[in-house]
Amino acid sequence: MAIQVQNAFQSDERNMAGAAMVDLRSDTVTKPTPEMRRAMAEAEVGDDVYGEDPTVNHLERRAAEIFVREAAIFVPSGTMGNQIAIKIHTRQGQEVICEERAHIFNYEMAMLAHFSGCMPRPIYGEDGILTWKEIEKRISPKIYYRAQTGLIALENTHNMAGGSVYPPEIADEICDRAHEMRLPVHLDGARIFNASVALGKPVREITKKFDSVMFCLSKGLGAPVGSLLVGSRNFIEQARVYRKSLGGGMRQAGVLAAAGIIALEKGPERLREDHENARFLAEGLASIRGIAIAPAKVKTNIVVFDISGTGMSSEEMARELAAKNILASGIGPQAIRLVTHTDVDRAACTRALEGIREICR
Repeated sequence: MAIQVQNAFQSDERNMAGAAMVDLRSDTVTKPTPEMRRAMAEAEVGDDVYGEDPTVNHLERRAAEIFVREAAIFVPSGTMGNQIAIKIHTRQGQEVICEERAHIFNYEMAMLAHFSGCMPRPIYGEDGILTWKEIEKRISPKIYYRAQTGLIALENTHNMAGGSVYPPEIADEICDRAHEMRLPVHLDGARIFNASVALGKPVREITKKFDSVMFCLSKGLGAPVGSLLVGSRNFIEQARVYRKSLGGGMRQAGVLAAAGIIALEKGPERLREDHENARFLAEGLASIRGIAIAPAKVKTNIVVFDISGTGMSSEEMARELAAKNILASGIGPQAIRLVTHTDVDRAACTRALEGIREICR
């Protein structure tokens, strides 16, 4: 996804500065809590490929209940969940409309083409947010020699646009107008609970018009592994077939689902703290010479800022930060992304700001 430096530094080098590591590369780096570890050790399990793992079944039922859907399926990753949804909604030779920085387009290994035989139709959206007006212009006309639009895919929150959140009325309009044209709409909701907290609305309300929703347990919610795909019963029955074809049959997966249940039930409660820490970082960064950022645009737990004014590349800054036991991701030649999460508190954010300020001097 990004210019990463984690493989270049061994654990002994990371501790040279004598301080604990502050890892702001992603909210995927969180460690399972003691409660999760206990639940994993004690989980009742069975063979999930046969539908016999009671802990997985419980997790799937709860996800369906929370999103007010007929069914859900537990998958190893968000990428698998997204790509299964695309496969079900489309047929080979169609186009999938998405924002040009979308995860399904840029960071899922061209599986949109490889697995589903579809072509992306990327559109730029301000702050990663598409509107129906922009989408409508890119829907293929009904001409036999043009690839037809098969699916519209939105991302909420939008990762590479700095964790931006779709206004519900914009997402609802896209779904309504698309359905009038008999086009399905899938939501890459990897961080949909972050959007829910930022909007002050339950996930069932902000996702109700989408044909399918994928969300991750292993990001802000803090579980070590896993995502869920929710939709109609028929949709999930098809998803089970494709999960197996992609190697996602996980057998006694209850040991993973047990941590996922805790993440799903308790994880959303503490996301506001991550958002507050991200805004704290953004406001601090705005005061550093050479850095460009609009703190008011930081709505959730992702902070993206421009460092072109410092004269450094993102790789150079990431390396200098790593030497101070602060890990960050470059997402472009002169853009850095920081992501707050449960394993990073306010003191750690303060250390990160101090490190960046020292480098920029």
